[in-house]
Amino acid sequence: MSDERTRFANVVLPHLGDAYALARWLARNDSDAEDIVQEACLRAFRGIAGFGDINPRGWVLSIVRNTAYTWLKKHRDPKVVAVDNVEDVERAAGADWDLAAASPETSLIEQADAARLEAAIAALPEEFRETLVLRDVEGLDYKTIAQVTGVPIGTVMSRLARARRRLMAQLGKELA
Repeated sequence: MSDERTRFANVVLPHLGDAYALARWLARNDSDAEDIVQEACLRAFRGIAGFGDINPRGWVLSIVRNTAYTWLKKHRDPKVVAVDNVEDVERAAGADWDLAAASPETSLIEQADAARLEAAIAALPEEFRETLVLRDVEGLDYKTIAQVTGVPIGTVMSRLARARRRLMAQLGKELA
């Protein structure tokens, strides 16, 4: 195996699940997310020789983020919003929830809650949604999110706080 292929396998491949989860949240569509991750992998392979001593997960997610925005501008009308099944997102993100073990009533309530949460997240402005997903879904630290999004850590913190406030307000309105 060539040096670049080995490096790609060590740096990029361990983070493909996270890459897909991020692409899925940004694109809100399984098929588009797959296309985005494929394009991001090509970009990562082309740039693997320039990979330095930085956080590999952050590097991969930066490429996915940039690829997603480029891909979405080229392939999708910005007014179109697609939201698929929440369970698919959970499976892609590696969630190990067994809804079948719950009672039918509990399962329906959980599905309705998950759908409301996903819809509330999808309704957030792009920069808030992206920051919230990177922190609360992907589990990245503030420094890595700042690197991925190209904004200062203070901006990451304020976007996250605003996203959480908006999310709580939206979910609170629905319960009232």
